[in-house]
Amino acid sequence: MQFLIYILVYPLIWLISILPFRLLYAFSDGLYIIIYKLVGYRKKVVQDNLRLVFPDKPESEIKTITEKFYHHFCDMMVEAIKSLTISEKSMNERLKFTNVELINEFGRQNRSIVLMCGHYGSWEWIFILQKHVIHKGYAVYSKLSNKYFDRLVKKIRAKYNSTLISTKETVPTLTRTKLNGELTINGFVSDQSPQLSRTFHWSEFMGIKVPIHTGAEMLAKRLDMSVVFFGVKRIKRGFYEVTFETLAANPHDFKDYEISDLFTKKVEAQIYEAPEYYLWTHRRWKHRNSVPEEFK
Repeated sequence: MQFLIYILVYPLIWLISILPFRLLYAFSDGLYIIIYKLVGYRKKVVQDNLRLVFPDKPESEIKTITEKFYHHFCDMMVEAIKSLTISEKSMNERLKFTNVELINEFGRQNRSIVLMCGHYGSWEWIFILQKHVIHKGYAVYSKLSNKYFDRLVKKIRAKYNSTLISTKETVPTLTRTKLNGELTINGFVSDQSPQLSRTFHWSEFMGIKVPIHTGAEMLAKRLDMSVVFFGVKRIKRGFYEVTFETLAANPHDFKDYEISDLFTKKVEAQIYEAPEYYLWTHRRWKHRNSVPEEFK
């Protein structure tokens, strides 16, 4: 059944991916009508999240942010599909790095990097970074249930010699690269909600106490990797700008969870600047009523 679904859907994905950008975004506009206007995909989740973190905003502004978010959400979907056939030249034109020299300076110091980002702006095209740095790239991702689509995603993101590793593979893979003396840059999208059973730290995110993912920080300390944040700014439709910022050149200089809190504040700052580019469909604040007494 998985293969049948794949062979039925893949031709449509490929056809969408070869559309010129003008038609690609026209398709995205149509998708917006279906997903937001007709289906209302997770619309209640999005609006509940926005009301929760922006209690002082009027309903008219919540509605405006919601609409802008769904437009961007659909753009992200078609841009991910476009990754299948987009040229290296086009991707370099559409995703600019303002200070990639920061990454290469760590490379000259023989420092591997934990690269932390949130579900903000665009992270689908970050794999072109591999063409600008000397580090070997790894990215942690959640494995897809359909093994054929999982292979496709890994193939797309490997175009520039990056390697996707599942959450279960992360510790053994990065430990091995460390023992082998490899110079690596390792991407973590770290703003999602962790399982309560695996929560070691609670902190405020957008003014609300929630469990915080600490795996990236703990691995950075265990393997002595510098920690860098990558912030994304949308310049205009289909064009983004990435700026890197050092969170911890030497992670052992920081108390436990301090780096994770610094990362959280960076994501917050992006959201406050332009909230429509955050991934409001995920249930980031679902555990807010389960705060243990020692963290209240």
